[in-house]
Amino acid sequence: MTSKTAEAAQHTIRRVLDDKRHMPGALLPILHAIQDQLGHVPPEAVPEIAEALNLSRAEVHGVITYYHHFRSEAPKGAVVQVCRAEACQACGSDALWAHANKQAAGQNLTLEQVYCLGLCATAPAMSIDDKPYARVGATKFDHLLAQLKEAA
Repeated sequence: MTSKTAEAAQHTIRRVLDDKRHMPGALLPILHAIQDQLGHVPPEAVPEIAEALNLSRAEVHGVITYYHHFRSEAPKGAVVQVCRAEACQACGSDALWAHANKQAAGQNLTLEQVYCLGLCATAPAMSIDDKPYARVGATKFDHLLAQLKEAA
């Protein structure tokens, strides 16, 4: 990370802390805001968040690592999430996940498992950069991946 990028990230973290530190149960809103703005929660932010909320570093780190939604490293390219919850599993998400792993190899994207995108009635589901897609099979996945490449 360049020093300009690090400074910008630090500024974002401070701004989020200033805005949200006094909220009841502020930790999750702070983590969401930081990730929404930076794409991840940098490890360097953990001590600052802990101090602002009077928590231990371990408590903050524990929340970040407990929830699948949070990531500690910037994503590589687009973020492709495949739902692995029960409804999607019942409709073929295991095969979709296996296919996605093969197709995503070597691509400029971050492939993640998530446990419910809220599209249970139209499973299996996935999202690309938070845009949801329903009834996704191998063919539809390949089509969406091709569109993603064209847009890049």
